[in-house]
Amino acid sequence: MATIYKPGMAAIFETEEAILKAAHKVKEMGFKKFDAITPYPVHGMEEACGIQRSWIPYVAFVMGVFGCSSGWLLTWWTSAVNWPLNIGGKPFHSLPAFIPIMFELTILFSALSSVAALFYACGLPRVNPPIIHPDLTCHKFAIFIPRDDVGYDEGKIEGMFQALGASAIKRAEF
Repeated sequence: MATIYKPGMAAIFETEEAILKAAHKVKEMGFKKFDAITPYPVHGMEEACGIQRSWIPYVAFVMGVFGCSSGWLLTWWTSAVNWPLNIGGKPFHSLPAFIPIMFELTILFSALSSVAALFYACGLPRVNPPIIHPDLTCHKFAIFIPRDDVGYDEGKIEGMFQALGASAIKRAEF
């Protein structure tokens, strides 16, 4: 799978307060495709970047319902239609006996579809991702604005990042 990296500009920040302020400013400037890179979750970053609610829980719910339905269908078909055995006077369609299978298939389908949807949403697997700065995953923060974003102007972006107190500004791919 070939991965195409997007060129753009990145600014490195030292504190989470600085990156939150920068994310708010970048959103105010009208940029829509920018990304915030942090070593740990920062409270308020979703709102600062304008990130919408994920669609992955809906995939998990639909696939969970499908798993539960297929578990019921499998056990019903097996015990009532395909191989009906009278065991201790139990009815052929005995829902309490079907619940463990239905539960397990609900969890299985929901979990596997969530992971697959996450991989799809994130564009994984990404082999050899570019490194903007070696300390980004340790203790530094970054804002990346891709070149194809609305109103991209390197001079304007560089001036904005300098005004926000970025410790480094780089032209990078992400």
